[in-house]
Amino acid sequence: MTARIQHAFLLIAIIQTLHSLEEYFFELWDHMAPTRFLSGLVSDDLPLGFAIINLAIVALAFWCYLVPVRNARSSARTIVWFWAILETLNGIVHVWFGFSSGGYFPGLYTAPFLLLVGVFLLLQLTRIQNAT
Repeated sequence: MTARIQHAFLLIAIIQTLHSLEEYFFELWDHMAPTRFLSGLVSDDLPLGFAIINLAIVALAFWCYLVPVRNARSSARTIVWFWAILETLNGIVHVWFGFSSGGYFPGLYTAPFLLLVGVFLLLQLTRIQNAT
């Protein structure tokens, strides 16, 4: 686990935090049925349910950074692969929804940053894997 990958992973956790805030303030649950459904499973108050889910996602991202990734545990590479793929797809989906809706879609402003850092991590991981 290189320092470059560790720093990029921390960056993706920070960007995900900003992304979750953007989605919250622009009420993503009003724009996506699956988000509304998941938020409703957590609470009858959809904004609260959405906030709880996103707090859990962000907390998990920072825990992954602080424990396995920063300490280069044996699980770190798998965890970074998972998050890199997840955030790359997250970025793609938000950009696609923004373009297909012909305007702003909640999460669109931060999505390109998730996409860029996610692809960067995927390239770094692939480079390391090919070198071994």
